[in-house]
Amino acid sequence: PALPARLPALVEGWFFERLGAQTTPVRIWGAGHVGRALAQVLAPLPRLAVTLVDTDPARFPDPLPAGVTARIAPDMPAALADTPTHAHHFIVTYSHDIDFALCDALLTHGFASAGLIGSATKRARFRSRLVQMGHAPAAIDRISCPIGTPELGKEPTAIAVGAAHTLLMELAKKEAQGPNAEQGAE
Repeated sequence: PALPARLPALVEGWFFERLGAQTTPVRIWGAGHVGRALAQVLAPLPRLAVTLVDTDPARFPDPLPAGVTARIAPDMPAALADTPTHAHHFIVTYSHDIDFALCDALLTHGFASAGLIGSATKRARFRSRLVQMGHAPAAIDRISCPIGTPELGKEPTAIAVGAAHTLLMELAKKEAQGPNAEQGAE
């Protein structure tokens, strides 16, 4: 029988299920107010492998939410080198320069999805600069900015809830499309 798109499933008397933990890598770049709120919102979700990345260990929440890995990275764009290309990213650092460098690095490295904190103005400025650097407009447009759901508000937790909702909806859509919908999916 053909492997069904959604598991577990019973097909022609056979029970199919995935073995082992199926986790989706999520990187939160920046442990400020929004980064900490994102980590708190995403931490309880068992299918996500959340890593909170920052340049300064003092910005990490104490205690760190259960299931979240902290990573100190003095050079955040360089830290992408060991990040899976099928990871999902939230760029919420304290610095527009770091945010821009991460967007540039992600476009070269590869990613499943990326969200950038900011405004339509920040998006337009970054897009223009990234195009000038030679990145394809279609690739740049895969980086969502702003993140969150405006109707929920601008508080860090409201932004985190909206951004998490967007990620979970994207993951559910890919799961419904089948096991090979996401690049690098197992």
